[in-house]
Amino acid sequence: MTGSSPSLREAFHVWLRVALLSFGGPAGQIAVMHRIVVEEKRWVDEQRFMHALNFCMLLPGPEAQQLATYLGWLLHGVRGGLIAGILFILPGFFAILALSFLYAYLLDVALVAALFFGLKAAVLALVLLAVKKIAGKALITRPLAAIATISFVAIAVLDLPFPLIIAATALTGWWWSKQRPAWLGSSLAPADSWRPESVSMAGTLRVAVIGCAIWVLPLLLMWPTLGSDHVLVSEALFFSKVAVVTFGGAYSVLAYIAQQAVDVYQWLLPGEMLDGLGMAESTPGPLIQVVQFVGFMAAFRDAAPFSAPVAALLGSLVTTWAVFVPCFIFVFAGAPHVERLRHNTAIAGALRGITAAVLGVIASLALWFASHVLFAMHVPTNVAGISLNLPVAESINLLSLILLAGALFALLKLKWGVGRLLLVTVITGGGLHLLLG
Repeated sequence: MTGSSPSLREAFHVWLRVALLSFGGPAGQIAVMHRIVVEEKRWVDEQRFMHALNFCMLLPGPEAQQLATYLGWLLHGVRGGLIAGILFILPGFFAILALSFLYAYLLDVALVAALFFGLKAAVLALVLLAVKKIAGKALITRPLAAIATISFVAIAVLDLPFPLIIAATALTGWWWSKQRPAWLGSSLAPADSWRPESVSMAGTLRVAVIGCAIWVLPLLLMWPTLGSDHVLVSEALFFSKVAVVTFGGAYSVLAYIAQQAVDVYQWLLPGEMLDGLGMAESTPGPLIQVVQFVGFMAAFRDAAPFSAPVAALLGSLVTTWAVFVPCFIFVFAGAPHVERLRHNTAIAGALRGITAAVLGVIASLALWFASHVLFAMHVPTNVAGISLNLPVAESINLLSLILLAGALFALLKLKWGVGRLLLVTVITGGGLHLLLG
């Protein structure tokens, strides 16, 4: 910790603010969290933030939501973790629920797209600055910078599996801690003198058992009453499986979800998954929240014995529950052990290697986000035997580029806060988007 510990009431308001500003996928969400919790409030120092992020990047599920849960737990225990994690989900849940009803009843959501047009440029500016700031503090040696660069190329260009990259960099950091500690920078031991309390395996097992019982409770209630073939039961089973295989973030599993939802379960029509993804990208919260739209539409179209609106609401709740409850289990069971590892120099070396790799991954997410904000078209291109999805230069969106430049100027020169920046860019970008068509 770097400053005075906040009250639970103060933390509640800050976590709500973080949730409302969490646009732009994991890179944007991590950027907002870092800016508010580390730079502005100084509740958590850089090292502790990156330590938590490293752990969350290793978990299946949305890393930004798990990071919020971890930091909330760090400040106020389980209550703090539940508040931070649930608040991170709620704004996006209600936004996508409202947009899904509009979509299902064939109302025009073009105005929503226009309002969020300028928002994406502002979030991109926050992402770019966050990558620069975190890199400046974490990549303190050239070997660490080399790990970040190699990891960026591995995931953005070579499309190597995320777990493989993390495993390789963890092993590299561990070996360097034994043989080349200078390559990892200053002392690997934390600067503070705090020591975590002992953690019992019985306590961890209790958390896991209670958490899993809560996780499967809706399924146990629905199965006998609705039957194994009911759409809500199918959603609970499918998205529970999704929750434990989403390593590397939402991007790595969206294609699988789309294929299953359209071709196997026939919950969505072709192209509707992209509409849902657009909702998730344009609203606060994790990108994986797109599963809520899938659950909504599937239950809306196969509502019996409920009415369509009630079934759609239940579908949203079931899918959100199935995907996000495991995130709390992973954090509450694992975080106490991870905190104890901060004082193990070999583990700290491995995590410092992972930190560099995570920065490379975040940079690749930032590049993906920037490419889709600034360019309307992308084409598969073969470069030296490597297939890349490159932007078409002629499709650049000059309005987005101008908004990005303005957002960077406001942040760097005018020192605007996040809320003011987002408000101005939403109004400006939305107005210009509607005016210019």
